Amino acid sequence: MALSSSLFLILCFVILFNSISISLSLEFVYNGFNTSNVTTDGSASIEARGALRLTDKAPNRIGHAFHKDSIPMLNNTLNASSFSTYFVFQILPDYASRGGFGFAFTLSPSPGFPGAEGDHYLGVFNSTNDMDPTNHIFLVEFDTVNGYNEKSDGDGNHVGINVNGMKPLASDAATYSQNGTRAKEEIDLESGEPIQAWIEYDGVKKLLNVTVAPVNSSKPIESLLSEPIDLSKFVKDNMYAGFSAATGKKYSSHYILGWSFKLNGMADPLSIDRLPFVPNLRSPTTSNAKLKTALIATFSVMIFLLVIALGSILVYRRVTKFEHLEDWELECPRRFRYRDLYKATKGFKESEIIGIGGFGSVFRGVLQTNGTEIAVKKIMSNNSLQGLREFAAEIESLGRLRHKNLVNLQGWCKHKTDLLLVYDYVPNGSLDSLLYNNSKNGNVFLNWEQRFNIIKGIASGLLYLHEEWEQVVIHRDVKSSNVLIDADMNARLGDFGLARLYDHGKNSHTTNVVGTIGYIAPELTRTGKASTSTDVFAFGILLLEVACGRAPVVCEAARNVILVDWVVECMQVGNIYDAVDGRLGSNYVSEEMEIVLGLGLLCSHPKAEARPNMRQVMRYLNRDEVLPIFDKLSSAGSRRVDEITSRFLNLGLSDSFITSFYNSSSVGRVSTSSFHSGR
Repeated sequence: MALSSSLFLILCFVILFNSISISLSLEFVYNGFNTSNVTTDGSASIEARGALRLTDKAPNRIGHAFHKDSIPMLNNTLNASSFSTYFVFQILPDYASRGGFGFAFTLSPSPGFPGAEGDHYLGVFNSTNDMDPTNHIFLVEFDTVNGYNEKSDGDGNHVGINVNGMKPLASDAATYSQNGTRAKEEIDLESGEPIQAWIEYDGVKKLLNVTVAPVNSSKPIESLLSEPIDLSKFVKDNMYAGFSAATGKKYSSHYILGWSFKLNGMADPLSIDRLPFVPNLRSPTTSNAKLKTALIATFSVMIFLLVIALGSILVYRRVTKFEHLEDWELECPRRFRYRDLYKATKGFKESEIIGIGGFGSVFRGVLQTNGTEIAVKKIMSNNSLQGLREFAAEIESLGRLRHKNLVNLQGWCKHKTDLLLVYDYVPNGSLDSLLYNNSKNGNVFLNWEQRFNIIKGIASGLLYLHEEWEQVVIHRDVKSSNVLIDADMNARLGDFGLARLYDHGKNSHTTNVVGTIGYIAPELTRTGKASTSTDVFAFGILLLEVACGRAPVVCEAARNVILVDWVVECMQVGNIYDAVDGRLGSNYVSEEMEIVLGLGLLCSHPKAEARPNMRQVMRYLNRDEVLPIFDKLSSAGSRRVDEITSRFLNLGLSDSFITSFYNSSSVGRVSTSSFHSGR
């Protein structure tokens, strides 16, 4: 009896050991396929050369192929095991139908998908079980047609991570990074050329990485998709690994040329030179069409060269300046595809406009690949050097700037004459719309705590531009409409279309007057020379604007009332607090209000040398230093107020020069757009 018990325990141990060994070492490498290593159904088949063809170039086809043995995906702690798979695929589109719909790598509880539909469901799901949590299906899609849950199909060319349905958890356009560079190259999934794919799941970190690259490239260091996901919530004990592809009205041949897989380890590499070869043949109709296209292209090139030979210097300069921007993609954010931005903004519909400026409109958009909200600035170039300069200035200025109080430039796009800049979407709009309640969220009222925080944020951003970045950046258009307020009511300075850069320790070489009336420093109209001090002047006007709730120039009783003059007048007839925004009532901190008004007047001083720099401004706002106006004040209330008013007037701000500057006929006749035209 004891012997039988011992044999039973030994047998159990052997079985347990074998099961653990299998889960730890399950792996396979297929440099081509045969019927002994995969099962197929539907249109899937193994060709004589060893290529696994999932679908051919015919409409409404579905093909599946699975590894014959199931994979123990849950370990003894019921967590999903780590795994790695590497395969080479090839998609040969029918060029007449423009190809579709793509394929997917799948993990499923059974080696088949009965009742699955084609088209966007890729032969995995159907309209009734899509997004059903009982599916327990994980897939990575290599999609060539957009249009899932949309009215029409479009060019897809993206990779997505899906669970239980066709709505991706994460998705991005198919790109890869050249090792050793920051550049991202688009990879056309339907190019007809072999493409490598790596899918790697870390069961400990619960992180999934997906990477693609051409067959002649090494594996990129940076993954295309890196998504936190706990697969133990979705997979079962035993899963089948395989592939599924489908066609619809559009169709392609989908091939898997080689496949390796490993549980709890890195999948072995494939022997690329041993993989089956699938020729990329095009139909005679397509060949004739290509010949016609080549002839038309050749003729067009000849015409183009003739035009250049005639010597259109202006056109040449525009084109070379425009194309030069291509070199900046290595240093600046990524280049977006025009069709993605077109879809994101609903075709640049007027209903999506969230702002209009001197150079074009800003549209709200939602990227269909990941649902991210963006703001797209569409610059009206009209093939003009002015529009191109605006475009170049924002990319050069914002492309490498990173600060919490600056609007983040995500990327850019050029399409024919359209010049597009893509920013983070800032939900609360511009500061001026909140100050004057003329926005869609006009019921928002900025209290003093929010206003003071906004002021400090703008000052911090300007300090970064002037002193803390690798070059000096002069914004040249600091104003309330260029300050955006995020969801946490923090300020972000944007619109760098007029910005100029130069090295620390050198002088700016700008010679033209640009900016917005009311914010332009007096010396700028005489010399045209912008500097960090002219930015400080505009910031001073902005300080007064936030504290007083009034625009820099207001038309009252058929005359222009200048904000600085009005604040000084309030002091002359009463005291400095008469200038405070009446909507605040007494709900503000007197010491902070004094600092803001004092700094506003000091920064907007008519003499540039009297203005502080932004580092001094930050020290005053943070109370690390006492503003000279408030040094050694009396403590008594009314006496203190009179003393503050007197010191303000002693700044020399009541000189008639200010009023004569703003109300002079020479400046009054210049429009805002005229100022912007100078560079």
